[in-house]
Amino acid sequence: MPDTSTGSRGSRGSREGGAGRGGGTGGGPSRRAVLAATAGAGAAMTVGGTAHAAAAPAAATERRLRAIVSGMTLQEKVGQLFVTRVYGASATAPDQADIDANLKELGVRTAAELVAKYRVGGFIYFTWANNTKNPHQIAELSNGLQRASLAQPRGLPVLVTTDQEHGIVCRVGKPATLFPGAMAIGAGGSRADARTLGRISGAELRAIGINQDYSPDADVNVNPANPVIGVRSFGADPAAVAALVAAEVQGYRSSRVAATAKHFPGHGDTAVDSHYGFPVITHSRELWEKLDAVPFRAAVAAGIDCIMTAHIMVPALDDSGDPATLSRPILTGILREELGYDGVVVTDSLQMQGVRTKYGDDRVPVLALKAGVDQLLDPPSLDVAWNAVLNAVRGGELTEARLDESLLRVLRLKSRLGLLDDPYAATDRVDRVVGTPAHLAAADRIAERTTTLLVNEGRLLPLSRRSHRRVLVVGADPASPSGTTGPPTGVLAAALTRLGFTATALSTGTAPAAAAIDAAVTAAGGADAVVVATYNVTAGSAQQTLVQRLVGTGRPVVALAVRNPYDVAQLPGVPAVLASYSWTDVELGAAARVIAGRVAPRGRLPVDVARADDPAQVLYPVGYGLTY
Repeated sequence: MPDTSTGSRGSRGSREGGAGRGGGTGGGPSRRAVLAATAGAGAAMTVGGTAHAAAAPAAATERRLRAIVSGMTLQEKVGQLFVTRVYGASATAPDQADIDANLKELGVRTAAELVAKYRVGGFIYFTWANNTKNPHQIAELSNGLQRASLAQPRGLPVLVTTDQEHGIVCRVGKPATLFPGAMAIGAGGSRADARTLGRISGAELRAIGINQDYSPDADVNVNPANPVIGVRSFGADPAAVAALVAAEVQGYRSSRVAATAKHFPGHGDTAVDSHYGFPVITHSRELWEKLDAVPFRAAVAAGIDCIMTAHIMVPALDDSGDPATLSRPILTGILREELGYDGVVVTDSLQMQGVRTKYGDDRVPVLALKAGVDQLLDPPSLDVAWNAVLNAVRGGELTEARLDESLLRVLRLKSRLGLLDDPYAATDRVDRVVGTPAHLAAADRIAERTTTLLVNEGRLLPLSRRSHRRVLVVGADPASPSGTTGPPTGVLAAALTRLGFTATALSTGTAPAAAAIDAAVTAAGGADAVVVATYNVTAGSAQQTLVQRLVGTGRPVVALAVRNPYDVAQLPGVPAVLASYSWTDVELGAAARVIAGRVAPRGRLPVDVARADDPAQVLYPVGYGLTY
C-alpha cells in the first residue's frame, strides 16, 4: 500500500523544463541560492583518523539540518510532514480535468499552487492521478515539483514517491523495466535477484526524479485468504522473506533511492482489506516476534530508510483498540525503542478505511504524530489534516519540538539521498537509463527463475511444437497491471506464437458465463492443447467449471495460475499446473518459455498450499516445485 490502484496520462514538454543536472535550462532556482544556510558542506577537517573523518562531516551535516529547522516557520514545519497526491502530468499546466480534480479535492489548481499554499514535504505519484504517462513526462513533472518547492522562501526539495512494488502494483509502466512481483521473487529464492531488482528499479526511478519507493513489502503472508497482501509478499517463511527484503533494500540504496518496508507491524495474516475495513491480527506477542517482526528487523539491519505503518489492530501489541498507525506502544515502544529504528516512519494512506473507523479525519494526523509517525501520507483532505496539526501545536496538544524531531528525520533522509545538493532529474539521461535492453534482459532472466511447476502428469510439459502445435489459450483476463500489455490470454498466445506454436486467444473472464464456457469447449475441439489462465479459483466457481469442462474434452490441458498459487488445490485432474504469481508481461513471457521448453521451471513455492477439502492438511509445502 498505498494500493489505491492504477491508470496514466499527459505531458507539457518544455513547460516543466529541466534539461539536466541542476534543472539544466529549466529556469529553476539554483540549489546554492536556496540552501545557502547549508553552505560549507565539504569544509569539515578530517584530521585524526578515519573515525574522525567520518564523524566530522556527519556532525557538520547535522548542524546544518538543525539550522534549517530553526529557521522555519510553524506553517512550513507542518507542511513538511505531509506527502500528498496531486492530479496532473505537469506541475504548472495540467489538463483541465486535472485542474478540476485538484480544485475539488485540494482547493488549488496545480501542484505548484499546492506547494505554495501548504509547503508540503513530498508527493506520491499515481497512475489514476495522471502523474505517470511516460518517463520524460515523469522527469519533467518531478523537476517542476522541485522548482516549485525551491522557489518558496526557505524552500526545500521534496521527496517524490510512488508504489513501484513490481508485479501487481506498479505506477510506472512500459517502457520502464517491470520485474516479477515479490511472491515470484520469493519463488526464485535468490537474494542476488532481489538486489538486482532494487538496483535497476532504483536507477530507473531516480532517472525520472522519483527518489523514494514504497517497497519492499515486508509482510509474511501466512493467510491464503489475505485480500490485500497475497502475492505482494515474498512468502510465508519469515527467514526467507527477511533475506529478500534486506537484499532489495540494499539494491535501492545502491541507486540512491529510499526504500520503504511495509506494513509495520505486519499485515500478512488477515482476511480483511484495510482499504475498506479494519483488520485485527490475533497473533500472540511470541508469534509476532517469530513471524512478523523478523523481516522488519532485517530491514532495520540493512539500513532501511523508511518504514510504513499498517492500519491494523494487534491486541497483543496494543490492546487500546487503535490501529498501529495511531499506536504509541507499537510505533515508539516497539519500532523505535525495541527494534532500535530511528529512520522515517510514514503512515499508509490516510484515505484508507482502516485508519478512519475510530477517529475523524481531523484527529488521525494528530494522533499519528503523537504515536511517533514522521510523515502523513495522502490524507482525504489535506486542508483538514494540515490545519488539524497546526492547531494541535498552537493549542498545546503537540509541541513544536515534537515536529522538529520528525523534521530532522525527514531532512536527514533528503540529505542522504543527495537532494540538498541536487534534487533534479537529468532529463538528457532518461533514455540511457530507463528500459534499456540490459535492464529488460535482466528482468527476463529473473522471471525465468520464478515460474513454478506444480503438476506434470505424464510429462505433458514441455509442450511439443510437433504434437501440440495448435494451442488454444483461454481463461481469466483481469485488468492488466499498470503499464503492461494485457490481456493475459492475448499476451500468452502471442508469446507462444513467437515460440513456434500456432496459438489463439479466447478470453472467458474471471467469472465465465455458461455461454463463454461452451464457446471455450467448442474451440478446444480444434486445438492440440489448451492453456487456461486461472485467477483465484474457488470451490464451485465458474472458473473451476471451465477447467473441468476443458479437461473433459480429452485435450491436454495446462493451467497457469496467474495470481495466487493456491489455485492448484482447486484443480484436481488437470495434467499440468504452473504458477506465475502475476500476469505482467515479464511473468507471462517467462511462463510461456517454460511451457514451450525453452527454459526449465526453477521456481519453488514460497507458501504452503493446503488441500481444498481439508485446509489443515498441506497439499504442497513451501519449497515444492518440479522441473524438467
